[in-house]
Amino acid sequence: MLYVPAGNNRTKTKRFESDFAEFIGGNCEAISVNSATAGLHLALEAIGISAGDEVITTPYTFTATAEVIRYLGAHPIFVDIDPNTFNIDPSKIEAAITSKTKAIIPVHFAGLACDMTSILTIARKHNLKMVEDAAHALPTRYQGQLIGSLDSDVTVFSFYATKTITTGEGGMIVTRNPEIAARCKVMRLHGISRDAFDRYTSTKPAWHYEVVAPGFKYNLTDLASSLGIHQLQKANRFQQRRQEMAERYTRELADLPLRFPPNAPDGDLHAWHLYVLRLTPQAGIERNQFIEAMAKCGIGCSVHFIPLHLHPYWRDSYHLQPQDFPYSLATYEQAVSLPLYTKMTDEDQTRVIAAIRGILSQCQNDSST
Repeated sequence: MLYVPAGNNRTKTKRFESDFAEFIGGNCEAISVNSATAGLHLALEAIGISAGDEVITTPYTFTATAEVIRYLGAHPIFVDIDPNTFNIDPSKIEAAITSKTKAIIPVHFAGLACDMTSILTIARKHNLKMVEDAAHALPTRYQGQLIGSLDSDVTVFSFYATKTITTGEGGMIVTRNPEIAARCKVMRLHGISRDAFDRYTSTKPAWHYEVVAPGFKYNLTDLASSLGIHQLQKANRFQQRRQEMAERYTRELADLPLRFPPNAPDGDLHAWHLYVLRLTPQAGIERNQFIEAMAKCGIGCSVHFIPLHLHPYWRDSYHLQPQDFPYSLATYEQAVSLPLYTKMTDEDQTRVIAAIRGILSQCQNDSST
């Protein structure tokens, strides 16, 4: 087989990384991976998390946020959420810090930024590392700055099929620390000492490499990166469309017995990856019944998330009880995620709104008879 060197052409993956770093700004480096889970794992490994360490995070998240801590033999320490934002409550973090605590993983739930000023202040005070789980948070802004450009050690984004931009499956690590970046690059591809992309695109023989660590197979493919290049160009437009739909839901359901997700504060930007409302007792219907009623109308709703302390592994491994995190529990019991995606038409959303109004109207009629 004849091999023709690729000359100076960059791979699609390198271009995507470069474009992403430019998009985020702040003199950062972007390292692509095949999932945000992989990115969180590499980030924790790179900052030195090891067996017996503790990492503070929230139970109101997908299990990936915590499972990567266990990959390294460390332990997640859960802190309850602020019931208004669904994000980790900074006022509860310091009480969870021990001599074994090494890092904090805040999760920007649904695309709304955490109170990063408070969390970063705590991290600096206690000399803790900070890894932001920004799976929902592109292009979220906090006090005018894009998530990914703050003073954290690492930020990890997701490009899963349902996220605000997608490569089908994939993720991105963002850091301004060259040592962290170098370690993530080595560990994402089998612990090889040099970038495999360079070996395959060099104009001169460059076959030699060394394995310097027992790494992983976490690289993003060129095919996925090709999607990412074009998706990234649409990120701001996608956010605008999602915000329009979120605002419409809130406006046209405002008179119903529901609690609505918060908007971003002035100077911030909500990515609106999810639109999660909560049923109040006055709605006259339980959450699970409501989802079933919506399904009968041909409309799929979901629940984000079942708190981790309710799942058998986390519950039994750490001897957790449902009431240990009362705000996470109460939020979960009422939460419903409505359909929200950029290809959703105005007519689609009209049908969702009409179904909600019809179901709750029927419940009100039933309760009055």
